Amino acid sequence: MTDPQWQTLLQLVRGEWFETPPVGLLVDGPWISDWYGAALLDYYSSERVWLDANLAVVQAFPHVLLLAGFWGEFGMSGNPSAFGCRCIWPQKGFPTVARLLPDYAAIARLKKPNCRTDGLHPFILKRHQHAQEAMERIGHRIRFATTHGPITIASYLLGHTELLIGMKTDSDAVHQLLALVTEFVVDWIECQKALFPSIEGVMVLEDLMGFLGEGDFAEFAQPYMTTIFGTLDVPIKMLHNDAFGLITARHLAEMGVNLFNFSFEHPVAEIRALAGPDVALMGNVPPRDVLSRGSCDDVRRSAAEIVRTVDCRRGLLLSGGGFVPPGTTAEKIETLCRAAEDFAHQP
Repeated sequence: MTDPQWQTLLQLVRGEWFETPPVGLLVDGPWISDWYGAALLDYYSSERVWLDANLAVVQAFPHVLLLAGFWGEFGMSGNPSAFGCRCIWPQKGFPTVARLLPDYAAIARLKKPNCRTDGLHPFILKRHQHAQEAMERIGHRIRFATTHGPITIASYLLGHTELLIGMKTDSDAVHQLLALVTEFVVDWIECQKALFPSIEGVMVLEDLMGFLGEGDFAEFAQPYMTTIFGTLDVPIKMLHNDAFGLITARHLAEMGVNLFNFSFEHPVAEIRALAGPDVALMGNVPPRDVLSRGSCDDVRRSAAEIVRTVDCRRGLLLSGGGFVPPGTTAEKIETLCRAAEDFAHQP
């Protein structure tokens, strides 16, 4: 992100007034590679393709906050790979990983990885280091330390169903796993900040917390997330959770979150009422059915409904309710930006 874009984001989380609501999008490999016209596997495997695609997209949409910005991610493979999960790279489709732990007893034998040497993390760090000069040449800097959350990472190590069942049947083992993963996540965030002092934000992607009820959320999600968001003293602490988010929204301030990207299934007004006035919200156009599969008229109607129902001049980043999917065209993004401008000119 450029310095002016970062200042806009800072103003947003401080609750400052905007004449025109800012527009931002959460973008990663599947959309960037599709928009650029590259195969997803080429995007992940080639530093050159990755850099060229990211340079092209930030210059094509200079008026849009593209988060996290020059994101060196490898889909869901990055964090689990450090623990030893086998990575699977299909010729078409998204990368994934194979389950690592055969049962709850295996958790006790798991060791915390070294984020500087293990799995794909050294490649993520080197990708950023190699690209740093080119991105800074056009005014961009690495602004976010990024990571998936501990429940999501643990679910790939143990299995999604097994982790959720274990919260009821083997809670001590699950806590042991979440504590170990949280220690690793803290190391990873600190490592990114140490190598890139321009980082002034933390972005955590934790969808699986949305599958927990109130009691399980308080026991298995909130304490670990609070630790993670307390790792760095930075002005922006962003949480992405586009699964069920009503319970999450009630506890954002307690976890230290001040920017929340949530599911399009929740109206912005509902999340605002639950989150309170001090958390900036990022949403909430349906990503798949409107941004990707819908028309420009659909985008315009969805954006108009958002700005009609909530105060858009403070604390709202007009966006999708989750990641931007392939099929989201430049025309639809420009339509979203025009909807924000139209709101600014309303009497």
